[in-house]
Amino acid sequence: MLLSRLRSWRPLLRTGRSTIDLRWLSHRAVARRWYPQGIDVGTWRGRRTLAVSWFRKDAAGTQHLASRITLVDLARGTSIDLALAIPDGAEALAPARIHAGGLAWIGDRLLVAATREGVWEFDLADVRDVRGAEARRLRGSRSPSFGARGRAVVRAHVHEVPIRCSFLGRAFDADGTVQPSVLVGEYRTDDAGRIVESVVPAGGDAWPPLAPVPTGVARMQGVVRVGETVLVSQSRGMRPGALWSGPGDALRRTEVALPVGCEDLAIDVEGGMLWTLAEHPWRRLVRGIPLADVGIGGLRGLRSHRPADG
Repeated sequence: MLLSRLRSWRPLLRTGRSTIDLRWLSHRAVARRWYPQGIDVGTWRGRRTLAVSWFRKDAAGTQHLASRITLVDLARGTSIDLALAIPDGAEALAPARIHAGGLAWIGDRLLVAATREGVWEFDLADVRDVRGAEARRLRGSRSPSFGARGRAVVRAHVHEVPIRCSFLGRAFDADGTVQPSVLVGEYRTDDAGRIVESVVPAGGDAWPPLAPVPTGVARMQGVVRVGETVLVSQSRGMRPGALWSGPGDALRRTEVALPVGCEDLAIDVEGGMLWTLAEHPWRRLVRGIPLADVGIGGLRGLRSHRPADG
């Protein structure tokens, strides 16, 4: 499948800074119904690709109508949208009406935070063409436009999680080796939010009964781990977001400023970046921060985890 040639963002070079900002160059920069939330990096059709999740609000802003991911080829700057869909009967599809607050991309498995409904797993090997009314429905749209078409990725499993699943992120060894586990966290306006790490269960198996760890950090939005270092993003209203670092039960705020309205986090070992994104209209962007700037170095490159023999 070829990526769309419509460029929905481009790198904005910033003189004197080590960060890279990617800005949406379309209505996505200001849209007030679609909001970007989750982010991760993976391989799509053999190319290093950034995935950004979005959810769509209704006109009143009280209900979720649909969700999608945008896959961005980091070298070419091309992108494609995939609606997140759930099976609805034998052949039909219905929109995934979830907040999609975080992503963990593992091979063809795309894990998406579904808040009070746990972790939803979508199969990137099961991408379907959709047209007409079904395509509009998966976008949460009632527009009678003709010739509507798109693509959708279909939910394969629902995983129950022992805490409210506001966001999730991947885990890496200190040398950059991908681990078979993810971290799941809950957003709260007070400092009682918790994080739990677990091996990703196979199929539709439930998450194992683990004890979530309180972090003492309010308004957490994203989490990743490299070695013993856990990184957490914290939103602060219309002020720059904050990055916290350290063991999960002893996080300390760093001097690294995140974008206003920051959301999820993702580690990009190959690119040497910590990625995050901002959700607010007019301030909406994707930001890459060099891992060395957040105190992480010595990663040798991305390698898949392989369980020990026997």
